[in-house]
Amino acid sequence: MQLLHYSYPMPTIQRLSRSKICIYAADHLPPHFHIVANDGREMLVEIATLATLAGTIGKSAKTEALAWAEANQDTLYEKWMELNNE
Repeated sequence: MQLLHYSYPMPTIQRLSRSKICIYAADHLPPHFHIVANDGREMLVEIATLATLAGTIGKSAKTEALAWAEANQDTLYEKWMELNNE
């Protein structure tokens, strides 16, 4: 799998035991976040639906990250808007 590369900073929103949740500044629509697994694999997830947009990660990392994201969707959306409004 090709890693996803961007030229803007990607603040870590939350560190989990198997991954971290990040959001790039100046990123594309739809509002989404990145799950970066401890093994380096990455997955993009739409905030509103928690649907996978691109990439794959291990099942346990994905389960943990999506559980956190579901409980924190409002926070993720607010942070995405903060980082992506010019």
